[in-house]
Amino acid sequence: MAPNSTTNPTKFSHPSFGTIAEDRVIIFDTTLRDGEQSPGFSMNLEEKLRMAESLAELGADVLEAGFPIASPGDFDSVRSIAQRFAKDGPVVCGLARSADADILRAAEAIKPAARGRIHTFISTSELHMRVKLRMSNEEVLAAVARSVALARNHTDDVEWSAEDGSRTDMDFLCRCVEAAIKAGATTINIPDTVGYSLPEDMTRIFAEVQERVPGADAVIFSTHNHNDLGLAVANTIAAIRAGARQVECTINGIGERAGNAALEEVAMALRTRGNAIARTTNIQTPNILRTSRLLATITGFDVQPNKAIVGRNAFAHESGIHQDGVLKDASTYEIMTPESVGWATNSLVLGKHSGRAAFRDKLKALGYELGDNALNDAFRRFKDLADRKKVVYDEDVSALVDDEVIRQNDRVKITALTVTSGLNTRPMAAVKLEIDGEEQEGIAAGDGAVDATFNAIRAAFPHEVALKLYAVQSVTGGTDAQARVTVRFEEKGKLVDGQGADTDTIVASARAYVHALNKLLVKRERTAPAEMAAPAA
Repeated sequence: MAPNSTTNPTKFSHPSFGTIAEDRVIIFDTTLRDGEQSPGFSMNLEEKLRMAESLAELGADVLEAGFPIASPGDFDSVRSIAQRFAKDGPVVCGLARSADADILRAAEAIKPAARGRIHTFISTSELHMRVKLRMSNEEVLAAVARSVALARNHTDDVEWSAEDGSRTDMDFLCRCVEAAIKAGATTINIPDTVGYSLPEDMTRIFAEVQERVPGADAVIFSTHNHNDLGLAVANTIAAIRAGARQVECTINGIGERAGNAALEEVAMALRTRGNAIARTTNIQTPNILRTSRLLATITGFDVQPNKAIVGRNAFAHESGIHQDGVLKDASTYEIMTPESVGWATNSLVLGKHSGRAAFRDKLKALGYELGDNALNDAFRRFKDLADRKKVVYDEDVSALVDDEVIRQNDRVKITALTVTSGLNTRPMAAVKLEIDGEEQEGIAAGDGAVDATFNAIRAAFPHEVALKLYAVQSVTGGTDAQARVTVRFEEKGKLVDGQGADTDTIVASARAYVHALNKLLVKRERTAPAEMAAPAA
């Protein structure tokens, strides 16, 4: 839509959203698609479903649930999420290249959703067309019109993207956008696919396309920015100010290479600087931290401490001058409140005498809704943890619930572990695994307790991987704190991360290893879609 004044906003219409105010920005979350393409960040079906539900509770308007043609697993994920939101909820979107098979597969996957979208794309930059597609300008134009028309036959909500749009010749970009609009696209996305642009580039591109293309005022323009130069959020804000009304982003900024624009940063920038940007979203910001932590647990990849909004140092103050100012008036050094994004002011809550009702209430406050069986499992582990710790913090509860409950559908589970280690003693480990319902045992020695444990797991479930990362951090303070261990595997170029938590670092290490192993099994099932060739002349 053409850029308008930030005062007296008009309305605009869309097949999935009806008529909404123009100051409203649609949040298109691609954590489950672009985010999951991050090295090591694979998710199984149950994890994707839980993440989708959390994103819906957060207020994301559109969930790009996957790339259905990529593999049977991707198709099943998109279709299952569409079924989960069959009556209401966010728009469920499937990604498709301009090939007919891609579009038909995406259409089938999103069919059960109350509101479904097909997102089709093709490269438009001279470099991509020449090297990747081996297609001429006219062939790409024809593919744009054909693919959008086919998608429109299956849903009223069609998004078209110009891959590498920010490096595309402006005249040709305008021709492609015009062709997509004429064929029935309702959303036009101009992505900065390789993170090359500066904010002024985004302002120019969006303003010029909307000014030059007939029918531009009848569609929603979207911005999708990668963070290769650390400018994804800045470029997103620039595009919004130039008329973009949809933002494509991910939780924690995960995504290909350096990632995407971080949803939490965009949402809080719009909220905090409403006086300068005057745009609103449907994001329920107190849910941000919970959603961020859920993703970190599922992917096995924590955010860095100084990450904006959700990093553990985001609201920490060590400088004496800063501390003095904050004690007198928090607004001296805090431009938003910790509570506004989900940080708690007091997390000391439970102990070994706390009962099931108190534990259930705490889970609800932390955003967990568990069935009876899952609640019983979590409560059992909580009581075990409370017997070993003097106090149990919110972070402890989140760590144990995430570690225990969201992995109930893993193919490989650790059921027992015994380790002997000490000075002048060769470390030995014995492990029992449940693999697809069958018990397997492994015994092995190693160069240290952790190495012996990992060797024992390999003995119980033979496999060959390269261990690229092993890291330990405490969930809370104190010598009785739970350890959170992260491991990273590499197998034939595929990377996966796993996490595990326990007051025993060796047990946490074993949990992390098995978590990563389950992710590797999921990733092995995935295959790259066939290369798209230029159409026959």
